[in-house]
Amino acid sequence: MRVGLTYDLKSDHLALGLREHEVAEFDAPETIAAIADALVALGHDVERVGHVRALAARLVAGWRCDLVFNIAEGVAGFGRESQVPALLEAYEIPYTFSDPLTCALTLHKGMAKHVARGHGVPTPGFALVGTPAEAAAVALPLPLFAKPVAEGSSKGVTAKSLVRSREALVEVCTELLERYRQPVLVEEYLPGREFTVGLLGTGSAARPLATLEVVLLERADTGVYSYRNKTQWEGLVDYRLLEPGPLRDEVEGVALATWRCLGCRDAGRVDVRLDADGRAQMLEVNPLAGLMPGYSDLPLMAERVGLSYRSLIGEIVRSALERLDAR
Repeated sequence: MRVGLTYDLKSDHLALGLREHEVAEFDAPETIAAIADALVALGHDVERVGHVRALAARLVAGWRCDLVFNIAEGVAGFGRESQVPALLEAYEIPYTFSDPLTCALTLHKGMAKHVARGHGVPTPGFALVGTPAEAAAVALPLPLFAKPVAEGSSKGVTAKSLVRSREALVEVCTELLERYRQPVLVEEYLPGREFTVGLLGTGSAARPLATLEVVLLERADTGVYSYRNKTQWEGLVDYRLLEPGPLRDEVEGVALATWRCLGCRDAGRVDVRLDADGRAQMLEVNPLAGLMPGYSDLPLMAERVGLSYRSLIGEIVRSALERLDAR
C-alpha cells in the first residue's frame, strides 16, 4: 500500500515559537523514522507528510494515498487531535486510530468521564473548574487531584497536583488556569496502585496487549505520576508487568469497557488506578499513544510480551484494514 505518515515534530513547533513544555506530546525524528522503517519492512511505500497544514497543502494539490498512519496531536483547542482525522474524512482517505469525535471526546477528560460514567464505567468523582472562585466552591472530599482538562503526557501534573487543603486547591487551580488557559479537572484522589493498560483493536475485537503497573521509586514525586516522573522515568519509576489473576482481570475489564464505550480504535492506552477499597477506576484515555521505541508505554508493553516493534505497527495497520473491510 501507499501509506502517508502524519505527525507533529517537536523541532518543527519549537522553531515556530512554542515553548518546551508546549511540545511535550510531539514526536522526535527517531520515532517517525522507526514507524516509517517498520511500515517499509511490512511491505508498504511510505510518504512522510507531517502536520495538519502540510497535509492540507498536499490534499489541495491533489495528493492521495491508500492509508494514512496518523499520530498527529495538533496544536490548539479541544479539537486539535481531531484535525487530521476530520480533514482525511473530508477527502475520503482512510486512516489509523480514532475518529474526530472520539479524539475530541477523550482529549477533554471531563467529557470522557461523563460519557464513561453514563456507560457504568467506574471513575472518581470530579468537577471542572474555570475560575479561582469555582475552585474554592468545589465540594468534593479532600484529598483532591488537579490537572489541566485537555493535556497529555502528564503536562501540568506536579507534586502540587495532590492537594490536601482548600487553600492549596485554589492556589494550584489558579496557577494551572493561568498557565494552560483551559479548565482544570479536579477529582477525588485515589490512593491505590496505578496501572496503564495497552489495548489493540476496535469494538468487540479490542483486546488487552498488556498492563504495566506504575511504581514510583524513592526519588520520585510522591503519590503522583507527574510530568517529571513520566519524562525522567529512569531512576524514578519502575514499570512492572501485571501478572495474570483477578486484579489484572478487573483492571483490564475497566480499560476495555472504557475503550469500547468511547469508540476508540486500533491501539492506545487506558490509565486505571485503585481506590481506597482496592477497586479499579478509570482515570483517562489515550487514543493516540506514544510510539517511541524503548520509551513510550505501548512499545514497552509490546516488548515485555514478546511483540516486536514492527509487529506492533503491523497490528495497528491490520486493525485499521479490518474495520475498513467490515465497513
